[in-house]
Amino acid sequence: MIATSHNPVLMTDFNFLGGKIRLQQAGTGHRSGTDAVLLAATVPPSFTGAVVDAGSASGAVGLSVAARVRGSRMMCIEIDHDEAELARANIIANGFQDRASVIEADLMAEFKQRESMGITKADADWVLTNPPFLAEGKTRVSPDTARQRAHTMPEDGLDRWIVACHALLKPRGKLTLIHRADALQEILAAFSGRFGDIRILPVHAHATGPATRLLVEGTKGSRAPLTLLPGLTLHEPDGTFTPFADALHKGEATLTLG
Repeated sequence: MIATSHNPVLMTDFNFLGGKIRLQQAGTGHRSGTDAVLLAATVPPSFTGAVVDAGSASGAVGLSVAARVRGSRMMCIEIDHDEAELARANIIANGFQDRASVIEADLMAEFKQRESMGITKADADWVLTNPPFLAEGKTRVSPDTARQRAHTMPEDGLDRWIVACHALLKPRGKLTLIHRADALQEILAAFSGRFGDIRILPVHAHATGPATRLLVEGTKGSRAPLTLLPGLTLHEPDGTFTPFADALHKGEATLTLG
């Protein structure tokens, strides 16, 4: 176990991605789960190249990609010092230190500051991100400081976040994000003029319910039209995972958007 200055008690999940990775997460703050699994599953096992987990927390998305995609080189970017230290420790614990690293940096900073941190080089082939879902001042926030930082951003924050992801990517590189379904208008506005060939996958908890999440993928500099994909259903009527969702959670399936 690792103890950090802000989160001295950690919970260890030995079964993340069907036991393919060992993931230590802080007892408070952000906890990775299905959103991380779905986001990581969009990268096919045959992919080779540089992948960035932007806003990585303890590294669940990056570690999941590293475990499934042996030809990937992974960089995690995280603002919170304790979470960045956890991501580094998780990389070592899983034996990925030869092809994974962590940069402690603020994706919301101005360009010059991000440039000084080394996160504007436009050298990534793929960026994956699970940005904070909530706008400051529009929702009730957790009293836990780490959870507040992980889940909230300024009102114009999503656009700034996507600008930062855009700066990480090579021309024709891909950005894939997961977000609330009701954020679609804001997502498309932020993608406009930056990404094309946009693919939208609605994610439903149950077949009869509305989408609660969206996976949205775009290609930097593309002018190809938008595609709305058939939805993904996670649960059977009895609450268990569908066979495909179960395979995704075990790291045995790929969620292809392209």
